[in-house]
Amino acid sequence: MFDYSRSCCDTYHCGSIHKIRELILNIISQSEDLRAVLEEINVAFQENHQAALQYQETRDKTIFPMIGYRHALLQRNVRCALAYLYNRLLKLKEVRWHLGPTLSADVKEALTEPEIQWFNNYSKLLANYMMSYPNGINLTANIKPPKSLYIEVKCLADHGKLELESGEVILLQKDSIHYLPSSECEQLIRQGILEHIIN
Repeated sequence: MFDYSRSCCDTYHCGSIHKIRELILNIISQSEDLRAVLEEINVAFQENHQAALQYQETRDKTIFPMIGYRHALLQRNVRCALAYLYNRLLKLKEVRWHLGPTLSADVKEALTEPEIQWFNNYSKLLANYMMSYPNGINLTANIKPPKSLYIEVKCLADHGKLELESGEVILLQKDSIHYLPSSECEQLIRQGILEHIIN
């Protein structure tokens, strides 16, 4: 709620809106919708700043309702923009856990440069954490517990050789069917290279 007892200029010179605008501006370079929201934030901020200056000169309290309305508009737009950006980061985190540390070209194209940097940093943090254990641990494998240790899979694309933990090397060719350890297939299934055949 807008605090009428404080000076309008105190409210808008605090700099928090500027920081949020800079954050949004840095993250958003490709999204037209978010650019429109940022522009709306800029316009409302400038109009409120002018109204605050006008209030300091005239002490006309009739401008308070419009200042309060614009302030609520600013808060709503900032909240919506940040919620949208946070949701995108959650989706990126999900991509990392399910598809691995490499982004496909179409996913990369849909991301901004700061989002790609965030993804790479998150991948490094996760990899460093997994390697901090004596023998390393892969937290991204076996996200769902397997019903059986071995599963039947069909290769959907030519992938080349796959070396299993046992040392056995298997050639993954399109339309070939294999009976493999589920722990070693999960990542390839998520990437769309293998398909689990369910009888």
